[in-house]
Amino acid sequence: MKIFKLITVLLIACFFSQLVTAQTKKLNNVLYGAAYYQEYMPEERLQEDLKLMKASGMSVVRLGESSWSLFEPRESEFDFSWMDKIIDGLQKNGIKVILGTPTYSIPAWLWHKHPEILLDYEKGGKAYYGIRQNMDITNPTFLFYAERIIRKLMEHYAKNPAIIGFQVDNETTSYNVNNYDFQISFVDYLKKKFGTIDHVNKLWGMNYWGMTMNGWEEFPQKDGVTNPGYKLEWERFKRKSVVDYLNWQTNIVREYKRPDQFVTHCFMPTVQDIDQVASAQNMDVMAVNVYHGSQDNLTGEEIAFAGDFFRSVKMKNYLITETNAQTTGWDSKAQMPPYDGQLRMNVYAHLGSGANMVEYWHWHSIHYGHETYWKGILSHDLQPNRAYAEYSKTAHELQRFGSKLVNLKIRNNVAILFSHDANAGLNIMPFKDPRISVPNKPANVYRNELVGQFHKALFRNSVGTDFIFPENTNFNDYKLIIIPSLYIASDELLNKISDYVANGGHVIMQFKSGFCDENSMVRPVLAPGPLRKACGFYYQEFTSFNELSLKGNPFNVADADNKVYNWGEYIIPETAKPLAYYDHPYFNKYPAVTINNWGKGTLLYEATNVSDSIQEKLILQEIERAGIKTMDQNMHWPLVTKAGINEAGKKVHYYYNYSSTTTSLTYPHKNGAELISNKSVTSGSTIEIEPWGVLIIEEN
Repeated sequence: MKIFKLITVLLIACFFSQLVTAQTKKLNNVLYGAAYYQEYMPEERLQEDLKLMKASGMSVVRLGESSWSLFEPRESEFDFSWMDKIIDGLQKNGIKVILGTPTYSIPAWLWHKHPEILLDYEKGGKAYYGIRQNMDITNPTFLFYAERIIRKLMEHYAKNPAIIGFQVDNETTSYNVNNYDFQISFVDYLKKKFGTIDHVNKLWGMNYWGMTMNGWEEFPQKDGVTNPGYKLEWERFKRKSVVDYLNWQTNIVREYKRPDQFVTHCFMPTVQDIDQVASAQNMDVMAVNVYHGSQDNLTGEEIAFAGDFFRSVKMKNYLITETNAQTTGWDSKAQMPPYDGQLRMNVYAHLGSGANMVEYWHWHSIHYGHETYWKGILSHDLQPNRAYAEYSKTAHELQRFGSKLVNLKIRNNVAILFSHDANAGLNIMPFKDPRISVPNKPANVYRNELVGQFHKALFRNSVGTDFIFPENTNFNDYKLIIIPSLYIASDELLNKISDYVANGGHVIMQFKSGFCDENSMVRPVLAPGPLRKACGFYYQEFTSFNELSLKGNPFNVADADNKVYNWGEYIIPETAKPLAYYDHPYFNKYPAVTINNWGKGTLLYEATNVSDSIQEKLILQEIERAGIKTMDQNMHWPLVTKAGINEAGKKVHYYYNYSSTTTSLTYPHKNGAELISNKSVTSGSTIEIEPWGVLIIEEN
């Protein structure tokens, strides 16, 4: 009988999960809105805000994620009446609500009573009250109070018809926790993963410098540790702490929410900090907060990167929960409001990457506090303005044809393999000085420069891109896989890459790949280890340098771009064909770039850090080799295009002009209709795009 009940519960849970998934996929229009904090304003402001929101065409707001001190002003005293008025007003005006659990900003009474929940950092640093995200998310005392406010919130609001979804926490990371309790949990984690201290000694090479441990009681704290294996596992455990925390919150919310409500989290596009795949495994939809340059610094790259990454985590559409409205900044040093048209174009840039919702942070600018100059749609005068007018224009366009843009299906032939372990490994053992030094923070050269360069080249050449991850390596869905420096990798992963190439796949791989195993131990074989046959070479030496040219400009780029940087491996070809050599009296006998036929496929290897222009040439060369070049690659940034299939089964093409100059293009696809102007477009016709403009063409 107990087994029958268990099976019944599981079947019901599966049914509800399917209902939620269906609801998330079947939005009938794009959601467009902003975060809203009426609690920061005079109470009488609510009715004026609702009037302006309705007139603007707003369809959704996000509420409550930093309001724990108002929901529970004193311990065990709960007050939701103030939020009830806001949600009731929004519902009456036809505006949907996403409600956040308010756990990322603790109330003053909580830290005062339990100062032990505040963060300790490495080497004696300590968090203080006065900033958000200053608590240890693994601390049992914090978790007790957090669970209580979440349950109280859900008991009160889960049945509210205005609420379409819940956001758990906000922009969560481990916050560089180093508390004593966290250290104890880390040791417990190691015991479960490795079993014995002798096993750890062997895997991490603790004989080095005589650091062999006789028992777990001798295990050192993180503060003085130099061992790369320890540091790598510490980074994994920090990511796991976020996974556990977000899954814990998600599961609590799922106990209460209706089947038609979704659960999400506001992730950040600094994607190296946490494991997004595992953190979101019980969530219904991904959401991300994307901030980017404006005016002449608006490139579209940040929007495209975040969209491609978070769409790939669940291989489905996602939400933008925060993005630039007017200006950003925790002070007033760099206030750069968008040019005319940029706010509107950015909305369609998100939608072209697969977003189903765009929300700004936030509705109105705040008159006090740390984010005084992080301005909303309304400025500090709270009156309709240029941003409000552009917002309203876009909202009414979406009311007219947004149903043709929502739930866009995007399928790509190219993917970038993203490895959190490689990112951590290259931070632990960097191969270069960071171009931008951030005190007390890792440089994240892997994410920002290596992965970022590949994605930038793909975006600027209108190549649709997904991300894949070592934990779900679905290589066979793609014709071309791009692998930034895979410094940390198991034999299993490297063999999968080799098999993919042998079976007809094409790979672009970067230096340092395959050098260390999953425990950050250098493989005691000729590099690149298990990849040797697929790469068609081996090497025993490598060198650092600042900058070199390539002999003879083999990729036909501008002389100033015929450069490589930082790192070079002394490649000894076996079956690989050299494509470029260093212009250097000692290094010139070693190839800088090679390509190898292995089985039915090819592997192009970059033994050095190439310039942006060379990277573009190599990518376009391999796209053509893989047989996936399209007419879209005939254009180049600042003119960019994206495409997908809409709910009606029609192909939709977005064209963006990231410049202050009117530009034109020859439309190469099937006849269709431009949705904004509602004009017909014929294949082969010339069309113009205004500065910072967008065209959206739905094929007939």
